[in-house]
Amino acid sequence: MPASRRKVTAFATLGALPLALTALSAAPAAAHGTLGDPVSRVAACYAEGAESPTSAACKAAVAEGGPQALYDWNGIRDGEAAGKHQENIPDGKLCSANSEEFKGMDLARDDWPATKVSAGSYTFKYKVTAQHKGTFNLYMTKQGYDPSKPLKWSDLDLENPVATKTDPTASNGYYTFSGTLPDRTGRQLIYGIWQRSDSPEAFYSCSDVTYGGTSTATTASEPTDRQIAADADKSTIDHGGMDMGEDHATHEPANAPAAQGGTTEKQNLAETGGDSATPYVAMGGAAALAIGAATLLTSMRRRATSGRHGR
Repeated sequence: MPASRRKVTAFATLGALPLALTALSAAPAAAHGTLGDPVSRVAACYAEGAESPTSAACKAAVAEGGPQALYDWNGIRDGEAAGKHQENIPDGKLCSANSEEFKGMDLARDDWPATKVSAGSYTFKYKVTAQHKGTFNLYMTKQGYDPSKPLKWSDLDLENPVATKTDPTASNGYYTFSGTLPDRTGRQLIYGIWQRSDSPEAFYSCSDVTYGGTSTATTASEPTDRQIAADADKSTIDHGGMDMGEDHATHEPANAPAAQGGTTEKQNLAETGGDSATPYVAMGGAAALAIGAATLLTSMRRRATSGRHGR
């Protein structure tokens, strides 16, 4: 091969590589969700404002881990869980799922914003920003739980989940399913685990609740869809594909701009059915770059051949 053609080949191959890697690194993580009722810690703090929350507990969480965790409210996860929740997440790290970004959620405090509840039937709502096949298990802390100490696995009544649901259907941005809250008093916590069945990935949430009485706890509130949309560019977690009514792997989301040419790249990424650790959109872009490089190489070869024939 002439030196000029070798240079073209090297340029085309090496030139595509950094572009492909850039596309991979720039892809947002796919969106998932968190408990919306009772409201999770991360959602309650985000609702107060990521940069300047109002409650003492949320201020402390931001001081500990920074505001990015609140912008990424729907991203507390373990991509390699595969059901090994207790093995992968140590005591004291349950609310962050052992993630450095969300470490502020693990602060042992008795003043987290909370939802008032009582014993009996309860309708749980999980705020979902991308649907996945899998099972929800929600657990209540045991009577005697001390919120001023780090949350341990042994604090949870793992033998008696307060709710279990497999493959619910999302409506209006939520998975909704029923459960039963046990008799408790004072401040408690509901720990949510959503284990995907189409991937090892699992998502986690901590929701602080108070039973009866005249609790002085700050009432937890959810972030609004308007707030989420306004802050979407500040999040490293994708928020596309909300309000889907069927499995995301088989159709476009209800709010997809099909008339303008289909979903955005973020929406496409949010709707994949595989492991969210795999940036499908970026991989597609990388493949397109590789094809383009191959096309360029073929074109150069043809020109070189034509030049020889014309001599």
